[in-house]
Amino acid sequence: MREINVSDITSNIKEMCIEAAHFLSGDMSRAFNAAVENESSELGKKVLSQLKDNLKIAGEEMIPICQDTGMAVVFMEIGQDLHFTGGNLEEAINEGVRQGYKEGYLRKSVVSDPIERINTKDNTPAVIHYNIVLGEKVKITVAPKGFGSENMSRIFMLKPADGIEGVKNAVLTAVRDAGPNACPPMVVGVGIGGTFEKCAILAKKALTRPVDMPSDIPYVKELECELLDRINSMGIGPGGLGGKITAMAINIETYATHIAGLPVAVNICCHVNRHAVREL
Repeated sequence: MREINVSDITSNIKEMCIEAAHFLSGDMSRAFNAAVENESSELGKKVLSQLKDNLKIAGEEMIPICQDTGMAVVFMEIGQDLHFTGGNLEEAINEGVRQGYKEGYLRKSVVSDPIERINTKDNTPAVIHYNIVLGEKVKITVAPKGFGSENMSRIFMLKPADGIEGVKNAVLTAVRDAGPNACPPMVVGVGIGGTFEKCAILAKKALTRPVDMPSDIPYVKELECELLDRINSMGIGPGGLGGKITAMAINIETYATHIAGLPVAVNICCHVNRHAVREL
């Protein structure tokens, strides 16, 4: 059985928080460059050009690419033949977030209670999702989520009879209602199936899949293409000021569900769609 000291988890998550806050991932960089080339609206091109300048300055001067450095969401895919030593894993993850937000001079946006609203002053606790898989490695995904786009997310508990057309309508409704508030051009994560909470996690996880890697399920791949075309025909455009590129990608994940349900979650992310991935 392989062992990893939790101090390695802390140090990696610290670095990943800083990395995600300052640099686009490779897939998002490619998608953004494609958006600049494909936008037909002059105003839309201007908005994208300004965003591109912002990304360049952020990388060169180590300034966060957005002032809302988000609430840290961490996905842990842990091999069942891996053993963590040296302390509590969850505490180690939160310590990594704490150090990353402190050393990266990132805005602390987390409050300890949703009603009392007292800031924790270190951006912890993170939202952590664990998944046990085969092997002896751990795959860590850190995805800081700003709440301008997070607040635009939706869950629809559809009837099975609503079918795929109901799914399409749900996704398009969520994007249309979000409009400029999600800082387009956006990335749209969709979860279909499972239960109320499972489809929401699927939608969040979908945002971390490389945007240039379509689903390997044929009908889902077709659905991604169709919905992206329909979203980009809405005319919302970059910054919500009109144009062709409202979304750079839509990623859909599915899961088994109950015979009586068709849960659909739409988790929208802004144009940076921050995420960093490492495997130890």
